[in-house]
Amino acid sequence: MTSSIRIKLSIMMFLEFFIWGAWFVTLGTYLLRNLSATGTQVGVAFLTQSIGAIVAPFIIGLIADRFFSAQKILGVLHLAGALLLWRASSSTDFGSFYPNILTYMVLYMPTLALVNSIAFRQMQNPQKEFATIRVLGTLGWIVAGLTIGWLNWEQSGSLRATFLMAAGASALLGVFSFTLPATPPVKRGQSSSLGDMLGLDAIGLLKNRSYLIFFLASIAICIPLAFYYGFTNPFLNEVGMKAAAGVQSLGQVSELLFMLLIPFFFTRLGVKKMLAIGMLAWVVRYVFFAYGDGQSNYWMLIAGIVLHGICYDFFFVTGQIYTDNLAGERFKSSAQGFITLATYGVGMLIGTLLSGRIFDNYQLSEGVHDWRMIWLIPAGIAGVVVLLFLLLFKDRPQTQAVAPAPYDAAPSLAQAN
Repeated sequence: MTSSIRIKLSIMMFLEFFIWGAWFVTLGTYLLRNLSATGTQVGVAFLTQSIGAIVAPFIIGLIADRFFSAQKILGVLHLAGALLLWRASSSTDFGSFYPNILTYMVLYMPTLALVNSIAFRQMQNPQKEFATIRVLGTLGWIVAGLTIGWLNWEQSGSLRATFLMAAGASALLGVFSFTLPATPPVKRGQSSSLGDMLGLDAIGLLKNRSYLIFFLASIAICIPLAFYYGFTNPFLNEVGMKAAAGVQSLGQVSELLFMLLIPFFFTRLGVKKMLAIGMLAWVVRYVFFAYGDGQSNYWMLIAGIVLHGICYDFFFVTGQIYTDNLAGERFKSSAQGFITLATYGVGMLIGTLLSGRIFDNYQLSEGVHDWRMIWLIPAGIAGVVVLLFLLLFKDRPQTQAVAPAPYDAAPSLAQAN
């Protein structure tokens, strides 16, 4: 990979996650304070992420893998997204806000698979190269959170500005995408079934028993993840943490550091241990949140936030590389969309519906909640998932690949079957 391509891919990742972090972290607080939403409505708003993730494989499989270059689709989606974020910023109630953010997330979620696909197509050895590119996405999320905290938008009631900031970044990435390395469709001109055209060809990955277990675990672990995305910022603000969005960026700092260490951990731990450690970190994080507070146990809040690096990198980044390795060249885009469907789609869909109801059920009075119970519930769910994963996932030499890998995979990745 040339240095110019590496720089372009890094800028792409930075902007991709800056856009998301600019409004998503404080969405719950914005809805509760500015639009007087209920906990269930907050859950419904975060549900748009899941709807977008479910649609993503169809957009990727039908368009990116078959008809148009991925970087061009990325540009069009982000330009349209900029307009929708601007419209969302002018909403005065939840009823007018929701259609804009729903349409936006249907367009944004496919871009998560597209940026991965564009990056992977430029790499000879993703295990070594991907982390150093993807880490710029984490940096983008950090910068977004620090900007919100520095400008004091949470305390001053100015969170509407987060959508305007995200809209500007989305327009910038939309234009920049057309300068990215050409990533033409790999199945242009091929005849196939409707299921293949819709990106369902990646479902063949589930013939691999270990990948099936990983896929199901991805769905299940994202149920407790929805609690973190939807209610961490309102929780931290309620217990008295100042500049909560900025403090939350410590989670992305941790993510950045652990992402750089992924090649080191791969060779020493292997896929199963990395995935299990990532899920176990979720259990510990929610226990810390349950018993932490803004006074003597403030350190628990910080520790729970910092654990985000292990939670995300050890499970999601490992899973993306694991998926790319098994998919092979032909199914790269649709396979990334497929795992996005499992995690941010089905799992988060269930989690957002559940978390909103639990938030409302444990409201003690106006602006006061029983946060201990709200956090112990996802801790219990994550604990069950990691236990079942350890019992069922087998890390042994692979006897039959789903598709030929286009590069020499590290032994730890090739062993899962």
